[in-house]
Amino acid sequence: MMFTPVSNSTLSFCGSDNSSAYKVDNGLLNNGCFLDALGVVPHVFLLFSTFPILFIGWGSQSSKVHIHHSTWLHFPGHNFRWLLTIVLLLVLVCEIAEGIVSDGFNQSRHLHLYMPAGLGILAAITSIVYYHNIETSNFPKLLIALLIYWTLAFITKTIKFAKYDDHGIGLRQLRFCITGLLALLYGLLLGVEVNVILRRRYMWFPCPTEVKPPDDLQDLGVRFQQPFVNLLSKSTYCWMNTFITSAHKRPIDLKTIGKLPISMRALTNFQRLRKAFDAQKGPVPLKGSRWIWLALRQAFGRPLVLSITFRFIADLLGFVGPLCISGIVHHISSDNHSALPPVKLLGVHFISSEAFLANAYVLAVLLFLALLLQRTFLQASYYVAIETGIKLRAAIQTKIYHKIMRLCTSNMSMGDMTTAQICSLVARDTNHLMWFFFLCPNLWAMPVQIVMGVLLLYSLLGVSALIGATVIVVLAPLQYFVATRLSRAQKSTLEHTGERLKKTNELLRGIKLLKLYTWEHIFRSSVEETRRQELRKLRTFALYTALCVFCWQIFAVHVHMHSATDFDLSPAVAFGSLSLFHILVTPLFLLSSVLHSTVKALVRVLVLCPQYALQLQAKIVNRKNKAKQDVNRNFEQQDQELTASANQDEDVCIKIVNGYFTWTQGCPTLTSIDIKVPFGQLTMIVGQVGCGKSSLLLAALGEMQKISGNITWKSLPKSDSEENVRKRGSVPYASQRPWLLNATVEENILFDMVPNEKRYKEVIEVCQLQPDIDTLPQGDQTVIGERGIILSGGQRQRISVARALYQQTNVVFLDDPFSALDIHLSDHLMHEGILKLLRQEKRTVVLVTHKLQYLPHADWVWAFNTVQSFHKSACMGQTVEYSSTSTDEDSLRAELHHRTTIPWSSFATYLHAAGLLLLPLLVLSQLSKHSLMVAIDFWLAHWTSRVIAAQIESAERNCTDTKFSHSSYLQVFCGLCALGIVLCLVTSLAVEWTGLRVSRELHCSLLHTIVLAPMRLFETTPLGNILNRFSADTNTIDQHIPVTLECLSRSTLLCVSAVGVISYVTPLFLIALLPLAVACYFIQKYFRVASRDLQQLEDSTEMLLLSHYSQTIEGLTTIRAFRHEQRFKKKLLEHTDANNISSLFLMAANRWLEVRMEYIGAFVVLIAAVASISNTLCSQLSAGLVGLGLTYALMVSNYLNWIVRNLADMEVQLGCVKRVSGLIHTQPENYDGLMTPAQVPAGWPKYGEIQIKNLSVRYDSSLKPVLRHINSHIRPGKKVGICGRTGSGKSSFSLALFRMLDTIEGNRIIDGIDIAKLPLQTLRSKFSIILQDPILFICSSLSPVFLSFNLDPERKATDQMLWEALEIAQLMPVVKALPGGLDAMVTEGGENFSQGQRQLFCLARAFVRKSSILIMDEATASIDMATESILQKVVMTAFADRTVVTIAHRVHTILGSDVVIVMKHGAILEYNEPDVLLEQKDSVFSAFVRADK
Repeated sequence: MMFTPVSNSTLSFCGSDNSSAYKVDNGLLNNGCFLDALGVVPHVFLLFSTFPILFIGWGSQSSKVHIHHSTWLHFPGHNFRWLLTIVLLLVLVCEIAEGIVSDGFNQSRHLHLYMPAGLGILAAITSIVYYHNIETSNFPKLLIALLIYWTLAFITKTIKFAKYDDHGIGLRQLRFCITGLLALLYGLLLGVEVNVILRRRYMWFPCPTEVKPPDDLQDLGVRFQQPFVNLLSKSTYCWMNTFITSAHKRPIDLKTIGKLPISMRALTNFQRLRKAFDAQKGPVPLKGSRWIWLALRQAFGRPLVLSITFRFIADLLGFVGPLCISGIVHHISSDNHSALPPVKLLGVHFISSEAFLANAYVLAVLLFLALLLQRTFLQASYYVAIETGIKLRAAIQTKIYHKIMRLCTSNMSMGDMTTAQICSLVARDTNHLMWFFFLCPNLWAMPVQIVMGVLLLYSLLGVSALIGATVIVVLAPLQYFVATRLSRAQKSTLEHTGERLKKTNELLRGIKLLKLYTWEHIFRSSVEETRRQELRKLRTFALYTALCVFCWQIFAVHVHMHSATDFDLSPAVAFGSLSLFHILVTPLFLLSSVLHSTVKALVRVLVLCPQYALQLQAKIVNRKNKAKQDVNRNFEQQDQELTASANQDEDVCIKIVNGYFTWTQGCPTLTSIDIKVPFGQLTMIVGQVGCGKSSLLLAALGEMQKISGNITWKSLPKSDSEENVRKRGSVPYASQRPWLLNATVEENILFDMVPNEKRYKEVIEVCQLQPDIDTLPQGDQTVIGERGIILSGGQRQRISVARALYQQTNVVFLDDPFSALDIHLSDHLMHEGILKLLRQEKRTVVLVTHKLQYLPHADWVWAFNTVQSFHKSACMGQTVEYSSTSTDEDSLRAELHHRTTIPWSSFATYLHAAGLLLLPLLVLSQLSKHSLMVAIDFWLAHWTSRVIAAQIESAERNCTDTKFSHSSYLQVFCGLCALGIVLCLVTSLAVEWTGLRVSRELHCSLLHTIVLAPMRLFETTPLGNILNRFSADTNTIDQHIPVTLECLSRSTLLCVSAVGVISYVTPLFLIALLPLAVACYFIQKYFRVASRDLQQLEDSTEMLLLSHYSQTIEGLTTIRAFRHEQRFKKKLLEHTDANNISSLFLMAANRWLEVRMEYIGAFVVLIAAVASISNTLCSQLSAGLVGLGLTYALMVSNYLNWIVRNLADMEVQLGCVKRVSGLIHTQPENYDGLMTPAQVPAGWPKYGEIQIKNLSVRYDSSLKPVLRHINSHIRPGKKVGICGRTGSGKSSFSLALFRMLDTIEGNRIIDGIDIAKLPLQTLRSKFSIILQDPILFICSSLSPVFLSFNLDPERKATDQMLWEALEIAQLMPVVKALPGGLDAMVTEGGENFSQGQRQLFCLARAFVRKSSILIMDEATASIDMATESILQKVVMTAFADRTVVTIAHRVHTILGSDVVIVMKHGAILEYNEPDVLLEQKDSVFSAFVRADK
């Protein structure tokens, strides 16, 4: 009985060449065609059952298709289902390929061999799309269709497998294995579906299980979807498509990227790390760093193991490429007859695995699939490793911040640790650990990759492969040696870079002083000397980098030599081994770097964890109790007697009994302190400079180390709780150096308190801030910058005081709040703020001041001299004013998005700086090297083709011995390789030396421009921005741009040469290349914009994070006094999460790019392979050229993504060149004059006579004049005092004498010479000035700065002259007490001296110079009355025959002057002797004097 065909389609389905295919004598199930047709039934069922739901149900409600991700919910077995479906698709592809190959042995086409598999692929895709839509809508009941499908598919494949087994079809037939594997996969998918039913209870169960999506998905702010999307989207980053494309339309900001998922937040990972650390604390603590690594493994080890697993799989798949190339070339060779013949069973042919893999087209598809999987697993490994590193970085940064919050203030003030060191700890060391986690998979995978590569080479080349292994063994120690030297050179470079930045920072901070004293050339020379040392180290670093690259390229050239020197040469062996060697090049090149990074990470862990965990604990403040209920930090013992004593003094708020306090582990700073601060009263503390007034406040707040004694804090008497004794709440504290946040004025005043408009306005009025707020661009919503950079010293001081007044607490600490204020502001603040506002509210106020005229208002006065306390005294004296330090340092402002095309002008600037010699050498060496490498490969292809031709010719002649001379080919080949080695070295050196020359030229021009720039640049540009040009931008130009440029040029030339070679071998490739090129263009177009935005966002968030660290360190005392530790910790978590979400999106964008570019590279390989095979079969293309084309195609897949990555990096890095170049074009000051230095009379100015005629000046040509028509005549040797309200033009008057301002009209004649004619250096070198802000230059590790340098940087004065100046400034006892005397070190910001002592050093600096004209701009601002009185007398005596101009807010300091000038709005209002002006009762000066009493 036979099956009668009913149509031609039926015949074509089962074939027409064999009627046995339709016989059913033994039953339908014993017919092979029927078994295949039966397998179509499940696929048809699924397609027809799901079509209405997919395309009609959801399609008719298109508005509901795009369901928000808050409804996403993964069913049980989600990832396993996706994994099984992907494997199913791969097996079905193999079934199609097997059917097509086996069908090639038949006389007609048998569609049943591959058509069911095609429908199976369509059904599998439909099933996963259907499942995805059901899952996202959380409607599992519709999964019934999949349950039926998996059941039917499993049954049909099982029947087919069983029938194959009955007919003796076994494992040697590939179709049998594929059928069994399909049955297994369908069974597993059926099990997954049943598991969903049992877990969700949605079928046959009356009460289904209600499952809610994760909390992250219900938060609309979470936009990082990688942890929540399906497996396909995870592996290909498809969820990033919308994000990447939308970035081209609008800039990416923090709002765009949203919040981090909970599992990735800093707090979550900090708690995980802390839990792991706690788990390592056993009864026997582990020694060394082992416990740290165990904790890290416990907290973050599992995802790292997953990353290593992915990397192993990727590396194993990577070896499929060379083997496939070898097989393809071997297949198209004429000597390929090794395939086994097929077996005919059930009417069709069955082929073996060997025969299947002997087909060149099959190998091409296998190569394509292997590349896709290898790149997918590799990117997954990268993602998991980097994500884990980011989590670790966040956890450690948070842990460091918690330590900082408990850090004792003395660590900073005594120079034990600087802000820069802590920021380096946060930024650099934590990043080292993060990148170690990224490189950790390489550490495990690379040795395995090398061993596997050598074994495969051995299988191809035999014993000769050991030569390559020998080269590996020889080069490995050499590379490790070079990497070690490279590490040392880098470390030394970083030291000199840090030293240069310290000196540059000093130059920028003190640029005004340096210009006024003409010391800028001294500091510029110092920076240039350090830069020369840095460049020497950079040159060494560049040399070792070039050697490292050279070793790598030497190995690449050796690959070609070694592949060619096997005289049993065949194209399959030659190009298969060549591809294997190309794979080995990368791990061999990176192995030394990975080992070095690992060692560096080990060192960083030893530095990071034990140092901050153990060494800093010696000076950590005790803060075990919660913020609002914290016992005083330095009190540890519960003393019943103290409690009883405290109960006796019910009206005492603060009590210190027999207190001894110190900043360091040495002699106490404060001794025998016995004070009481009563409730609701004003207590004033007065004393000489350096006697310990500020230290007393900090001791009461618990900031000092307590040696002995007791501190008691007590709440209001109405509180009955016994626990109030020795505990304190928030204490508003206004420090002597005002500390402000980089926030708005309003935020600085409110300080996270509930807004109260009435009280806010009241505080603003008390502190007289409204006029200042009105002048700000956005009023009180103006961001004042880091450290209040846009504000004056007085404005910063008043905002700091306003913050303390706004708080409604019981106790207020004010440390010299009047120091930077004029007399009117001081009186208003004292009467309206302290005496009225605070006293009416019954607040307890502790006030440190030098203004003795306010003492009658105090309830208690504590006068400190030798740390003895006195009762309230009626003694009165003169006061001094403190001028707050204005340290214009790093200002962090968000930079605007530069969303333009590639900055070619900046690239031209960079190349122009390289010079006319190095630039052509760089271009020619690169082109020559890559052209030569292509020539070597072509010669190898030609050589191998000639060998094959000789073997064929010998076989045709029946000769057993093939006579072929390799010598001529070998000589040419060795000559080309030797030339290639030379060009590799020349290219490496040319790249590094070009980068060094550009670095030297740009930094030299930048430094020269900055030093000569007018002061207006520094007044309008935050110094942090200028410093970034010398730090981050210069570092990018020094070390990153050369590497990126070399990598970009190498990747581009390799890809261009690869496309050229493939096009030469198979011209049809150019047709298929066009759509791939279009895809590459749009991918890079969208990626570059998104990458640039994300990199800028990552940099800006990192700067904000570091700014928060530095702000916290500088304001530790204020934060802890206010009890705002938790608030700042929360803010840190926000900054850390913002930085991490930026890093994660940038990393995901990089993975998005690399997956797509490498997939395109895989398509390039597939097209090249298919085209080459087809071309060979049609036109007898040589096997050598086919191997050459495939080898280069494999290179395209490796380097294509690097072109786009490096192009995006170069675009960002050229922004540094653009910013530096923009600053270089700043117009300098006019240092030249009509007179030469030689024409200036010797000893000028001899008398100090100053004549000012109709002078008008302004700060900039776009601004209004600050001095208008000034006329004045100061006679030789006279003492002139200048006073006036804030902004009246007093300081501008003094700066005009130094030509620091633009002159509109008028003349300044000194001793008969118009100073406009003098060279600027000569003019400024003849005067002395003492500025309002005391500046001391700090020491550094490589070039220590001593006190003597601060007094005399020019080193013209003798030690005796320095001691005389110190004696005049009342500093001789202080300096003699220091270790080293004049050679004593100065710490950062001069913190090892008090504010008043720093001002005295600036006085001594001016005394050393001994010029005939001295200008004192609030020189005694931070000095007590007694010291100031002495100094005034000394100045009058020491400068009796010299002209002294004194500028003062407080007029009592200029009562002894010969002439007084009163200024208002840039004009001279009064000009006469002080006695004459005092006699005029209606004079402004007289009013000033009356207000100052």
